Amino acid sequence: MTRLKLGVSVEKLRLAEPFRIASRVFDSANAIVVTLDDGTYVGRGEATGVYYLGDDLTNMLAELGQAHDAIEAGPSRAELRSILPAGGARNAVDAAMWELESKRTGRPVWALAGLEPPRALRTTFTVGADEPEKMAAAAAAYAHARSIKIKLTGELDLDIARVSAIRAARPDVWIGVDANQGFAIGDLDALADAMVAAGVSLIEQPLARGREADLDGYRSPIPLAADESALTLGDVAGLKGRFDVFNIKLDKCGGLTEALMIAGAAREAGLGVMVGCMVCSSLGAAPGFVAGQLCDLVDLDGPLFLARDRSPGVVYRDGTIWCDETVWGAREPATA
Repeated sequence: MTRLKLGVSVEKLRLAEPFRIASRVFDSANAIVVTLDDGTYVGRGEATGVYYLGDDLTNMLAELGQAHDAIEAGPSRAELRSILPAGGARNAVDAAMWELESKRTGRPVWALAGLEPPRALRTTFTVGADEPEKMAAAAAAYAHARSIKIKLTGELDLDIARVSAIRAARPDVWIGVDANQGFAIGDLDALADAMVAAGVSLIEQPLARGREADLDGYRSPIPLAADESALTLGDVAGLKGRFDVFNIKLDKCGGLTEALMIAGAAREAGLGVMVGCMVCSSLGAAPGFVAGQLCDLVDLDGPLFLARDRSPGVVYRDGTIWCDETVWGAREPATA
């Protein structure tokens, strides 16, 4: 193992405007940026953690401090899973390890992961919770979008009005709704019926984490996606029969390495696979783009909400996201 030099810096990712979900309003996020330097090449990774798990800046920095020597010893990505727990700190180090290997070998990350050359991915574009008319205007402003995700707050009548307003403004798009744990099981029939009427194709995390058993025996007319209930590889088995889709986020599971494992295990369990992101720049979204090559649904619009993204950054065009090796990783050498 080659001895590495670990670098850790903190950056504040400022949003262009406040963004509301069921439980809170965001105007910025604290990100850690990890670098791994082998003396010739440098790998990078970014993470903002998981706010509802207490995985904040203080926690991520503490975990990196405790694991400093073990990380600098140059472990494998598999070994990293036992050095750091799932969460933002591991995600940032895991991403830096992937990029470092990519630069060392001259092979792009997708090739190292055993994947086919990447394709642009159709992604959702998220509308934060607000008054129905304002949300409809925001959806209309996503003129290029082919898929829109609507943030709900658990206020049933208001949420139904929000979705109806957006559907009227955008009759052409795929729509999913994200409740962010805002409802109780007794609300689901009314919510689902209204969503069917509005042509909604996905309901994400309707119930609070820890209330998964409430879904036993419940049959939704619309697929249910688990987000807060779906953190790591160990959560796959418990979702079967309750949810239809596992929403992978690299800050939750601890990086691309585990994300690829989750995608395979979810498929074996008969679950659909989705990839999403926390607040992030293009550097944070890039590993998710690789994982997205294995997913049915993609929700990687995080960089769009920033007042300023990194450059070069991911490209959004015609409802898709594209990320090449100028953003993260290394290009495959040209052949003669």
